[in-house]
Amino acid sequence: MAPLGRWIELGRIGAPYGVKGWMHVESHTDPPERLLEYRQWAVRLGSGERVAHRVAEGRAHSRRVVARLEGIEDRDQAATLTGAVIEVERAELPPTGDREYYRADLVGLKVSNLEGAELGTVAYFVDTPTGPVMVVQDGAGREHWVPATPRHLRKVDLAAGQVLVDWQAEPQ
Repeated sequence: MAPLGRWIELGRIGAPYGVKGWMHVESHTDPPERLLEYRQWAVRLGSGERVAHRVAEGRAHSRRVVARLEGIEDRDQAATLTGAVIEVERAELPPTGDREYYRADLVGLKVSNLEGAELGTVAYFVDTPTGPVMVVQDGAGREHWVPATPRHLRKVDLAAGQVLVDWQAEPQ
């Protein structure tokens, strides 16, 4: 199994919110405002560069989050961060509970179903209105969108790099 990464993605910066440097934030935490508990964010720009930013203020807003970072004082400055990824160091994250996993730990794991069919590897996650979905890609580039819920995620073995799901393979 590959070593666990140092940086964990916890969200993305969206469009500016107002004219005083606030921005919409897509949070991957549950609940979304838990992201604001991390007062220091590593903001990964499109170039790959990470820039440290302290959260000046933030709040929940319509099932999402809005925030302002120190040094970002107007809409134009906020706009330069649109699309940037919010990361924190793995060491800052609380330990997971029983049957809880960080998404980043599942990316790259092999996925098979209860019938023994190999579905591919976990490529990424998508947040949908009905909950998170684990996107599994096979060798041919086809995707299986598996709801990331206890009902469908039957077993995760990080040491073996395997995920067992209750999900049908599509006909060939």
